[in-house]
Amino acid sequence: GSQCTGARGEDLQVRVPVGTVVEDADTGEVIGDLVDHRQKLLVARGGEGGRGNIHFKSSTNRAPRQFTHGTPGEARRLRMQLKVLADVGLLGFPNAGKSTLISAVSAARPKVADYPFTTLHPNLGVVRLDTEHSFVIADIPGLIEGAAEGAGLGIHFLKHLSRTGLLWHLVDLAPLDGADPVLSVRAISAELGKFDPELLDKPRWLVFTKADQLDDDEAAERVRQAVAELAWDGPVYLISSVARRGLEPLLWATAEQLRARREAAAAEREAASD
Repeated sequence: GSQCTGARGEDLQVRVPVGTVVEDADTGEVIGDLVDHRQKLLVARGGEGGRGNIHFKSSTNRAPRQFTHGTPGEARRLRMQLKVLADVGLLGFPNAGKSTLISAVSAARPKVADYPFTTLHPNLGVVRLDTEHSFVIADIPGLIEGAAEGAGLGIHFLKHLSRTGLLWHLVDLAPLDGADPVLSVRAISAELGKFDPELLDKPRWLVFTKADQLDDDEAAERVRQAVAELAWDGPVYLISSVARRGLEPLLWATAEQLRARREAAAAEREAASD
């Protein structure tokens, strides 16, 4: 008889890292992709309150005893996975020099050693060329043949490359086991295609590493032979992270590539809004 309405229940909010993809665990539907700071996503609506007897009062029924129950809120099982936000993703076999490179060009300090699988989780590094040019690199555990079927560690982290705008495919020019760099490139490409064909459509640059372990002429000749055998028509770089050789051209070209990509995306958004 007080004609009051109960207070609404408080929203249940769960904080997650930027880059989290939220899916319905039962249907696989992607509910949302949280890519912005403080972005909110409604995943399940709360229930509706019932109607008390005051709502059934009329001129002929001054003291109704009718009421309706409220309805329960939605219930969903969710699956959340984090995909890191990076501009550049590093690809390559274990021990290809990915961690050494990210250490050389950024403040990131991943574990570096002369044995495979040193990197056990994604590492992020920020490259700052000047006040106007910077980008983020993601280093994931190295891939091996059979990765798409679950071999090794890298396949579990390939999802982190889906947001990148450019892939650096690192190739060890002087592997300790004498492996053929051409076969290494083809093997990684095959694993990418098996895991997610869209990753093969991303811009990918070949970056031959450990040039300091060969004399200049031999290093250049190995690169020439590999590029010819692969019929590679994309950008190619020869670097030594340890000796810091060849890094500046790679970094500045990357910054320009990413700038052009951002401008093209902005132009597309503007055209779509007209």
